[in-house]
Amino acid sequence: MDTDTGLLLLRLLAGLLIAAHGVQKVSFLLGGCGLAGGTEEFRRDGFRGGALTALAAGAGQIGSGLLLAAGALTPLGAAGAIGVMTVALTVKWPHGLWVQHDGYEYPLVLIGIAATLALTGPGRFSADRALGLPHWPGWTAAAALAVGVAGGLAVRALLHDAAASASPAPPTSQ
Repeated sequence: MDTDTGLLLLRLLAGLLIAAHGVQKVSFLLGGCGLAGGTEEFRRDGFRGGALTALAAGAGQIGSGLLLAAGALTPLGAAGAIGVMTVALTVKWPHGLWVQHDGYEYPLVLIGIAATLALTGPGRFSADRALGLPHWPGWTAAAALAVGVAGGLAVRALLHDAAASASPAPPTSQ
């Protein structure tokens, strides 16, 4: 195996998981709860905007995930994935790092993968290469990371209602 094959596997794994997560936000496919369920999830997490917020998040995840998986416009796909995963990270932040405590471990890993793909480029087996696009310059990786994180934090600041998410969580059975 070579680097290009490794990049292909990494892109497919991370990109398709991000896209599938978006599909779950807006439909009943892949175990999703439909748009109403996606909307309720955002409301529970303290976000305003109702169905429009769920649609935008789902579309962002589907679009950025598919771009990453295909290796198409890689810095744009990476920026989108970093943005939506930054929002997810901010939701999980109060729970700490580890996923078994509903922490931000998983969104952080996906941010790292997207940033890495922006830095390395998508590799030989990609739509970017098939379209004859040159290797993206290094500054595009920094831009993808900066735009993604800034975009995710802006969405959080604009749409999150701290008072709505401050209500105590329902008790869980042990």
